Amino acid sequence: MLDWKSLSGGRSALMIDGARRVGKSWIAEEFAKNEYEGYLLIDFSKATKAVKRYFREYLNDLDTFFMYLLGEYHAELKPRKSVLIFDEVQEFPRAREAIKHLVADGRYDYIETGSLISINKNVRNILIPSEEHHLEMFPMDFEEFLWATGNSGMMPIIRNAYEKSSSIGAEMHGRIMDAFRQYLVVGGMPQAVAMFASTHDLRRVDAEKRDILTLYRADILKHGGASKHKILAVFNAIPGALSRHEWRFSPGDVKKGSGMREYEASFEWLKSAMTVNVAYNATEPNIGLELSSDHSCLKCYLGDTGLLVSMAFSENELATGEVQQRLLTGRLEVNAGVIYENLVAQMLRAAGQQLHFYVSSEADSRADRMEIDFLVARSNLTRRHNISPIEVKSAGRYQTKSFDKFRAKYGSFLGTPYVLHPKDLKIGGGVMYLPLYMVPLLVGGKPNGNNVNS
Repeated sequence: MLDWKSLSGGRSALMIDGARRVGKSWIAEEFAKNEYEGYLLIDFSKATKAVKRYFREYLNDLDTFFMYLLGEYHAELKPRKSVLIFDEVQEFPRAREAIKHLVADGRYDYIETGSLISINKNVRNILIPSEEHHLEMFPMDFEEFLWATGNSGMMPIIRNAYEKSSSIGAEMHGRIMDAFRQYLVVGGMPQAVAMFASTHDLRRVDAEKRDILTLYRADILKHGGASKHKILAVFNAIPGALSRHEWRFSPGDVKKGSGMREYEASFEWLKSAMTVNVAYNATEPNIGLELSSDHSCLKCYLGDTGLLVSMAFSENELATGEVQQRLLTGRLEVNAGVIYENLVAQMLRAAGQQLHFYVSSEADSRADRMEIDFLVARSNLTRRHNISPIEVKSAGRYQTKSFDKFRAKYGSFLGTPYVLHPKDLKIGGGVMYLPLYMVPLLVGGKPNGNNVNS
């Protein structure tokens, strides 16, 4: 947001896009308070008819427009030192269309926040302004969770160990994994994290998460149009599809006998709403993963893993505390792997990585049948050694048969291979074994001073 303000110089508006309840309104207002002398927040979910009328009638006379608008809110704004926040702009698309004229006028900066902003209903009959700079906002990442729960000192330790490719040590690693498993259970939705930080009552945290899930389902039924029931069916089927450890989401999980073409639009709707993270099968692990991406073969993760935990288990199961205690202590055997995989997908997306995986289960030869949880395109682009395979493990003991076959077949194309596990950092056999909490760091590049392939 600071980069946008300094580089834009008022020539573009900032559009913050994200799922409902991730904190878009809060961050926009905090930014306005800290970076401007004045601001005006217009919440279009409750704006008056008069305010909306000003956008319809006075955009050709902006002096009159601002006179009425600022008068309505009893606000005084200094030109080039103030910002207007259009909150929940999807509720009044005409305000978004007006950005073109307002930015050209140049007297103020503009921040828009919205959910479901790409849904057809919210862009129909408007000219989408080219003067928008988009930022995606995700649930709180692990570092932000540590800040919120009073553990801010852990991240510098994690970062130092990663950069030096050194282990953290049993005692500190155990403490960090305890915090990481709390993040696994609670998730990154601000209301849930705030409830956990203030009460440490997981039942109350679960109630917060279930309220958010209810809101998401209501949004689908309100904005999903003619496909709303298909979209809702896909959304509700995600935990079950993941729990069967399938390498792709099958429409048969939603309706027996159905095909991907019937549900492709439903996945796109949920992806646009940023309630899910979608990974596509990359058929060729080489530079430009999207070029070889098969969009008919996908894995669908929930956008927040804390919400997945609440979806995957009934209120009665979580109310007893046994499931959550097993998750917190790393002793849950059933479903644990897919929950960790969902969290890795969430952390990769929050770090700016598009999601791809690899599968060749229909290969004729058993030696060619393999599946890799994630493929990450590294930032240091070269002709080779750009793609890093990632295998996610939730238990201390595991095998890596597919991972090993993949490395043997495509080694000349690969960068550093990673196994993400609950243990401390180690290097061996040309593989870097990272503790799960280091996921956000591996996207930025290889640790300094180390070549695991040597």
